[in-house]
Parts: sequence; structure tokens; C-alpha cells
Amino acid sequence: MGAPATAPRVREIVEAAVTGAGLLLDDLQVAGSGRGTVVRVVVDLRDEDPGTLDLDRVGDVTRAVSDALDAADVLPAAYTLEVGSPGAERPLTAARHWRRARGRTVVVRCTDGRTLTGRLEQVGDGERPDLVVVPVTAPGKGRRPVQGAPVTLTWDDVRDARVQVDLAAVRDAEDDDDAVSRDGAGRG
Repeated sequence: MGAPATAPRVREIVEAAVTGAGLLLDDLQVAGSGRGTVVRVVVDLRDEDPGTLDLDRVGDVTRAVSDALDAADVLPAAYTLEVGSPGAERPLTAARHWRRARGRTVVVRCTDGRTLTGRLEQVGDGERPDLVVVPVTAPGKGRRPVQGAPVTLTWDDVRDARVQVDLAAVRDAEDDDDAVSRDGAGRG
């Protein structure tokens, strides 16, 4: 059994392993004690990395974090390590979260009580950037969405926000894939 872990020491070890794997430590939680200790690690791509985090990268960083924690001997002999990504509908709490969400649909609850749903068009520079959201009104059945005029929000206008998964777009993409499969199935 390792020496009692302090949160700053565990964070230092985990962060070094995560950055060594070319990723960013988004969140870290250590819960429980003894054999019931659970270490939850949330990793993300660095701001300059395009694309999304895939399972291979998560697997690689999981091994790196596990090896680093075991080598440092700061946790009980038996602990549970959970490593994952922030998820599709992550809360947008930092400027880098907003930058990664550019072009996606967001739901923003404003400090004045409004709720704004739309495409995140622009994110300014700095740690408290201005944001431009193009509102999209949900369509009625058989109708197209209606876009409104762009709305500029200051950082202080936002109470909370998250990315909204657009399942209609996923279904449309699946329908397109099905159509291509059907069209190409009889050709030889």
C-alpha cells in the first residue's frame, strides 16, 4: 500500500502523464479511501489539436496514468481508475471549451433569464471572450429551422451553457449512408 495521497500530489502525477501523452487534463477527482479509492480523470485534446478524442488515445493515456500512479506509490494497492473524455454535451465553462465548440449547436442560459439555442459562430480571444451565437428556432414537423440574426454575448452575459447534440443531423447522415449503400449494392 502506498503512502497517503494528497490531492495536489495525485494531480501533479496525473497531469504529467496526461500532458506526456499529448493531451490536456480537463478534470480530476479522487473519491473514497482504501480499497474503495476511485480516481476519475477527464482528458481532452489540446486547443491546437483538430478533431475529436478517439478511444485509442484514451486507452494510451489510461495506461500512462496507471503506470505513473503505480510508480509513484501514492494510492492504495487496489484503486479504480476511470479515464474518459468530457462528453458530447459538456458544460462550457472555460474559454477553450467554447473554442472547441465553434460551429456546433449550443444552449446558453443568460444572466438576464433568456435561453438562447443556436450555432456558435465566433469566439473572441482571451480567457473571457465575447461570443457570437446565431439563434436557430426549432422547426415544426416537416419544416426547416429558422435562423435569427447573430447575437453577441459577453462572457458575463452567460450563466451556463452546453453543447447540444443534433440527433437530426446524425439521422440525416445515417440516412445518406443508407442511401449510398442501397444505390451501390446492386452494382458490380
